[in-house]
Amino acid sequence: MSTNITRRKFLGKTTFALASIPILIFSSLANAKTNNAIRAQLKYQDMPKDKMDCRSCMEFVAGKGEMDLGTCNVIPGDDEISPNGYCTKWNTM
Repeated sequence: MSTNITRRKFLGKTTFALASIPILIFSSLANAKTNNAIRAQLKYQDMPKDKMDCRSCMEFVAGKGEMDLGTCNVIPGDDEISPNGYCTKWNTM
């Protein structure tokens, strides 16, 4: 078995590997979605207001972990809702 690699093959594989790094990084970020129009309408913010936060709201659907981003039933198409966030539709009933 020969492990002789030509300079051309080495440069080709190295160039491909380096060019793939940004694609892999940004493809995972591209899956995240926000609904900026409804966020603005509901005055969503990434921090709580008084003692009201998304974590204690009935509309919030938690992410995998306690502090992971989740979704909200009143902000469709948005999967970057902070458990510490707040909007005017905050609801505990």
